[in-house]
Amino acid sequence: MPSVPKAPQWDVHRLPRAAGKSFLITGGNAGIGYFVAEQLASTGATVVLGSRDMAKAEAAIASISSRVPAAKVEHLPLDLADLASLEGSVDALGLDRLDAVVYNAGVALDHPPLRKTKDGHELMFATNHLGHFALTHWLAPLLMATPGSRIVTTGSFAAKSERLDLDDLQSTHDYQPKRAYARSKLAQMFFAFELDRRLSAAGSTTLSVVVHPGGALDSLTPSRPPVHVRTTGERLRHLPLGLLVQGKEAAAWPAVRAVLDPSVCGGQMWSPRVFGLRGTPTVEPIWNHLADTTTAARLWTASCDLTGIDLKITTAPVR
Repeated sequence: MPSVPKAPQWDVHRLPRAAGKSFLITGGNAGIGYFVAEQLASTGATVVLGSRDMAKAEAAIASISSRVPAAKVEHLPLDLADLASLEGSVDALGLDRLDAVVYNAGVALDHPPLRKTKDGHELMFATNHLGHFALTHWLAPLLMATPGSRIVTTGSFAAKSERLDLDDLQSTHDYQPKRAYARSKLAQMFFAFELDRRLSAAGSTTLSVVVHPGGALDSLTPSRPPVHVRTTGERLRHLPLGLLVQGKEAAAWPAVRAVLDPSVCGGQMWSPRVFGLRGTPTVEPIWNHLADTTTAARLWTASCDLTGIDLKITTAPVR
């Protein structure tokens, strides 16, 4: 019996072509999201940067276009903290199908006091989790219309040591910014795994995949002026840290692989190979607390209540 040829090994520097496909990246104008966009643009796909800031998005598009010949990159005004605006943003996409969305945008606050959106939600939880939860509702028809489409959620290593408090999801009691951030990312990851379970149960071919970038430092990130400028001094001072962590260009690799690699399966978590902190992307075992389906289901219900959106997963979603 003839042997089955092995699939080619994934090469982060030789990405497969994706001409004709469309990818949306929330927060694609800066940081890791920028490099996800730049790398996906190199495949020939149309890449849409979801961003609140038009000037930053235009700078990112100019930077990508200068490095990727004939890049197809567009800007979509998108404010995840404004739930009422999301339907209009998706309508403005002007697409009838979407091959993948990367939920990369996020807010990380370092100092008190607690900040709220105009809807009254804590800003980090609202942007990082509730906004993406609601956006899924409006994007569902486009994703469901595309066989094998993918929803890629960017988690965080910071969430590994946290637990959700279902009675205080927005960290209003004893508010600590770093802990609130970690919990918001944990909520995102719980949602992504629960989303994949519901997609599978509905018989959908759309996959939900979780990635986390590991340790990513600006000082180890290559310059992309004016989006990001790194001095030689910064690079040299922090070069030893490259043994432990990496720059944001490499931190984008798990998300890019989750979008493009045909071997990726729903419900997986992809992270850097070396201790989850640096290196090429690989599948990582699901953290024990993320396997709690009861908490995930309760979070889903609470998210519906907080957003006012009844997110139901069917093969033919109704808008």
